[in-house]
Amino acid sequence: MANILVVLEQRDGAIKRVGLEALAAGRALADQAGGDVHAIVLGPPGMKTDPAGAHGADVVVVTADEAVRLYQGSRYAAAVAARAQGGTYAAVVLGATALGKDLGPRIAARLRCPLAADVTALDHDGGIVVSRPVYSGKAVYRLRVTAPTCVITVRPNNFMPVEAKRAGTVEPAGLPAADGRAARTVTVKEPERAALDVAEASIVVSGGRGLKEPDQFKLLEDLAAAFGGSTAVGASRAVVDAGWRPHAEQVGQTGKTVSPNLYVAVGISGAIQHLAGMRTSKVIVAINKDKDAPIFKVADYGIIGDLFEVVPRLTTEVRKIRGN
Repeated sequence: MANILVVLEQRDGAIKRVGLEALAAGRALADQAGGDVHAIVLGPPGMKTDPAGAHGADVVVVTADEAVRLYQGSRYAAAVAARAQGGTYAAVVLGATALGKDLGPRIAARLRCPLAADVTALDHDGGIVVSRPVYSGKAVYRLRVTAPTCVITVRPNNFMPVEAKRAGTVEPAGLPAADGRAARTVTVKEPERAALDVAEASIVVSGGRGLKEPDQFKLLEDLAAAFGGSTAVGASRAVVDAGWRPHAEQVGQTGKTVSPNLYVAVGISGAIQHLAGMRTSKVIVAINKDKDAPIFKVADYGIIGDLFEVVPRLTTEVRKIRGN
């Protein structure tokens, strides 16, 4: 029997979708290994933990304290590691978000165990087997974990949340004492127009130098609005380097890795560094006037044409279909 511990990410007391995705990954792994899933969440008093039980958690460990309303790396890591000490769990699973990429290594260091990062598939065959793309997505690396415990961060949008109702028994847990030497998050300043993180969006509309100037990104914003729901606007590195868009929107090897259900690449040639960050998308649509652009080699659907004509027409058609 191999029990799994899943770290649920929350914001303002509500469990984020990526936490439920990690829970789906943990539940599938535990079912193969014949174990239980325990979920741990740190945040403010009054957190809504019901979704955890509905999505596969047998036990929900809740540390409710105003001191951890915002992410505190040292205290989060101490709390999770305290729960996982002594080989209690075969794996600690969390999302490979900005938070997870900081927290995962901290937990692994405290537990003195391996870390498997940005995993896209999990299996249990006498031991945990993880898979992740390597060489800019040209190959998939599979690794069997032999250590008694490991920390695994799973790429967003690769494990879909599923209804798997379990007891979801709530177990309160205390918060470890603060380390006076550790850095502390005091406040989080969001942009005036808080945008959905491209790494968490189910649809991403990205633009490149083919848009010619920053103001033309309004075309992509209109298309994203037409799709509605969980849609985000992304950008290539060249665009970000030119100062057209914020770094938070950059998709690629030096930006964010995304795996949305739909990725629309507009005016992006398809340099290998960009492909590394989006080629695992479920469906890829490329719009470019250069028929030889590398992006077409990975696209499921390609439109060869002037984006300034294609995108407005596409936006109109999407609005008609969605009735908005």
